[in-house]
Amino acid sequence: MSLATDILPHLPYLRRYARALSGTQKGGDAYVAAVLEALIDDPNDFDTSLDTKVALYRAFCRLWESVTLNLTLHPGTSDIPVNSPKWAKLAEHRVAIIPPRAREAFLLAAVEGFSRPAIAAILGRDEAGVAKLIEEAAQAIVDQVATSVMIIEDEPLIALDIQSIVENLGHTVTGVARTHRQATALASQNRPGLILADIQLADGSSGIEAVDQILTSFEVPVIFITAFPERLLTGERREPAFLITKPFTPEMVKAVVSQALFFDTAAMIAA
Repeated sequence: MSLATDILPHLPYLRRYARALSGTQKGGDAYVAAVLEALIDDPNDFDTSLDTKVALYRAFCRLWESVTLNLTLHPGTSDIPVNSPKWAKLAEHRVAIIPPRAREAFLLAAVEGFSRPAIAAILGRDEAGVAKLIEEAAQAIVDQVATSVMIIEDEPLIALDIQSIVENLGHTVTGVARTHRQATALASQNRPGLILADIQLADGSSGIEAVDQILTSFEVPVIFITAFPERLLTGERREPAFLITKPFTPEMVKAVVSQALFFDTAAMIAA
């Protein structure tokens, strides 16, 4: 098979990873597009000795780390234009909270599900170095400021599981909504600092529609929860920058919540 055919099944997940690093759909997709263009120009840059998915993420991370802005903080200075999106300014301000390479490693493990050896191959480090990066990221996450969280989830057991995870992280839960109407009412009564929303709700409505309505009243970072991320990451419509895939682990929730709070912008579903 061709290289394009081999990597195609992995692109929705690479786009998810890219968005978690950059903070927006547009930013993440731009990096993925750049990687694909680079591979078209020089297919030999793709390490065929590795698993296809590992080699694809390795190519992406090499490009990501080659951009100085992604890895360097210059206090008191800025290369970001004044009219840049809110996320870019916030990311520059908060980059010291989660060291960039540590953030890469943590997301590769907790969100993308790579093993330590695979992460070592992707980042070009040994396994001890990967473990140190993940520990560094975890500590930075713990040190973040706690916030209030609203959960939109129609399955009680899943909602309780999410509530337990976020409370153990030090956050408070304002409540759980099972329908579109409950979600908008709860958000109006207690404005949360973060929303975790399932895609399909108990009344047959869409969690995305409920969030869209909430965002007309105030800004809040949003994370969507779905068992089928590939159905959302099509590139054909507005898409969430942050996703939690079912079935999820506490580590996955911890990683994605931290990323959403890191960028702290309502533009999570902006094109």
